[in-house]
Amino acid sequence: MTDHGGGVWSVPVPIPGNPLGHTLVHLLDTGRGPVLVDTGWDDPASWDALTAGLAACGTSVAALHGVLVTHHHPDHHGLSGRVREASGAWIAMHPADTELVRHLRGTPPGGWIDLLAGKLTAAGAPAGHVARLEAARAAARELPGRRAALPDRELVHGELLDLPGRRLRAVWTPGHTPGHVCLHLEEAHPHGGAGNGRLFSGDHLLPGITPHVGLYEIYEPARAPGEGPADPLGDYLSSLARVAALDPAEVLPAHQHAFTDAPGRVRELLAHHRARLAELRALLGTPRTLWQLTASMAWNRPWDRIPYASRNIAVAEAEAHLRHLVARRQAEAVPGSHPVAYVAV
Repeated sequence: MTDHGGGVWSVPVPIPGNPLGHTLVHLLDTGRGPVLVDTGWDDPASWDALTAGLAACGTSVAALHGVLVTHHHPDHHGLSGRVREASGAWIAMHPADTELVRHLRGTPPGGWIDLLAGKLTAAGAPAGHVARLEAARAAARELPGRRAALPDRELVHGELLDLPGRRLRAVWTPGHTPGHVCLHLEEAHPHGGAGNGRLFSGDHLLPGITPHVGLYEIYEPARAPGEGPADPLGDYLSSLARVAALDPAEVLPAHQHAFTDAPGRVRELLAHHRARLAELRALLGTPRTLWQLTASMAWNRPWDRIPYASRNIAVAEAEAHLRHLVARRQAEAVPGSHPVAYVAV
């Protein structure tokens, strides 16, 4: 564990088989008992790491008062149910992600493969790529998060949480997920320095990784009548500006390490997405399906060397950027095309 001072610690909880390595679960001391920010992946080794880390902080799972979940992904929310069973702690999450947890719990085993196959077919993916999903059906009986615990409290944007002795405010930062929340600790940093308190940033703001923003959810959030398609990248860019305005003295993310200069990191991420959008718009000088567009983009390795599962993630990332261009009327669908092709405007 790492003692960040002022009643704040972090515990690295392993993510099995994931190159990220671990999730940084944060512990916050309060007047009603310790509270966790995220819990980590639901796995025996992860549970052992969490319990050992809490012991090193001088507490235990049984002593926990509550769990604040930044977003519903299983490396953040996975152990929440087991923590509640062992401690009686409440679990809080933004309503948009709580709704996704409900959907996941109601999804039949393997049913998500049909939904993913439909999305890939609509994107123009080759039949051979889509067919490979069938081979995964038997192994993918459970979608990670299908058994995730339902939260019993809401994290409401702008509200100061009821945690005696602390000033912790929920900041809604959609993009990585519809209900992602950062938590702003509005207290002087124990080690001084410029800025306004500390920010538990979840996956919204990471020091060396560009967080994934894509239309990868099995169910997209319900839209109001007459409302256009979801624009998660637009949501994410707006959320970045919101976090930069907070100007925290230190950011405590869920991966990698704590860092300073949140506004500077936000500028880097905004520049990255501007360049990505410009790249897509240039590629759309020629009409392309979503699959063709994804395969033409510059990734961290040539397209033919990208693993199968990573290609599906790349399609989701490209679709989020494409939707943003369409929302800004910088790209449009080609009438009558099937699968749908898009062109720059």
